[in-house]
Amino acid sequence: MIVGILKELSFETRVSMLPETVSALIKKNVEVWVEQGAGEKASCADGDYVNVGASIKSAAEIFQSANIILSIHPPDEASPQTHPSQIFIGVFQPLYNGPLMQQWAKNNLTTFSLDMLPRTTRAQSMDVLSSQANIAGYKAVLQAANIFPKYFPMFMTAAGSIAPAKVLILGAGVAGLQAIATARRLGAVVEVFDTRPAVKEEVMSLGAKFIEVDGAADVSKAGGYAVEQTEEYKQKQQQKIAEAIAKADIVITTAQIPGKKAPLLITDEMLAQMKKGSIIMDLASATGGNTTVTKNNETFVHNGVTIVGNSSLQSTMPYDASKMYGKNVLNFLQLFIDKEGKLNLNFEDDLVKGACITHGGEIVNARVRES
Repeated sequence: MIVGILKELSFETRVSMLPETVSALIKKNVEVWVEQGAGEKASCADGDYVNVGASIKSAAEIFQSANIILSIHPPDEASPQTHPSQIFIGVFQPLYNGPLMQQWAKNNLTTFSLDMLPRTTRAQSMDVLSSQANIAGYKAVLQAANIFPKYFPMFMTAAGSIAPAKVLILGAGVAGLQAIATARRLGAVVEVFDTRPAVKEEVMSLGAKFIEVDGAADVSKAGGYAVEQTEEYKQKQQQKIAEAIAKADIVITTAQIPGKKAPLLITDEMLAQMKKGSIIMDLASATGGNTTVTKNNETFVHNGVTIVGNSSLQSTMPYDASKMYGKNVLNFLQLFIDKEGKLNLNFEDDLVKGACITHGGEIVNARVRES
């Protein structure tokens, strides 16, 4: 069996697997083909892949012969022709890319999108959303610190005292928790808002203050995402956020709802109350953003507030991002590649079934069909 690793589109710096992970796959009697230059932006030369037993091929050769094709993003529309029964594995965001999923089903491709994996304990080792969000939260704080015109920690100097930066984090998922930890390491005072009361202990254990709002909708079955809240709750939420945001130097927002526009957390009125020189890092910019003015992949100044819209911060640390992503993919592949390196798709497995989007000429994932 041949597993092919594609070079990502020009905007992406990561690669689906580093050589060290490819080596583990080859030991399972799988032949691995890597597109020329696939790992360059992640500091991995073609020779590094060859040294662990992989073959360097063109994209055309991979599309023609590979049984499984790994690509973080959907391949370019201009890519060589796929053939029926090929398996694609990546993060294809099917809830936002319905027409593409329909086309893949029509082409009789079997596709697995790892962002659709059930968020269960058993799936943790394959959870690409968590592994990449961890990096995004870390880099959000570092990028904010680079832009911020003041210190993060408190200083007592002969020239006077410097007050610590005040950081407000909206959303205590994986990215938010890592942002808390990183901001605290840099000496900032951190406040956190989240609709899930259950995360309060985690937030406080990291040294941050948790902002509580009563009356939140149950999010226990939302897989770590935000859910739609009642209008009454939204009003209470906005009042609490407005109070905190007026005092904040840095605001990091992470709230997203699968298949829908990101929830609006920061209104025009809140923006008007923010201090000059403060910063908003909007990690939900790809799905509309958590502010009224966020622009995806853009940094601009609005009334003295710097707003950074970036949902791809993980790509600013491509080596470790690729390392963790590749290990997630390897763990997923082990669900249906046996010790002899042969393919055995078991759709009775809840993880295989949950991540599968198209198979047998149809869209088989109910959430995608209904979106």
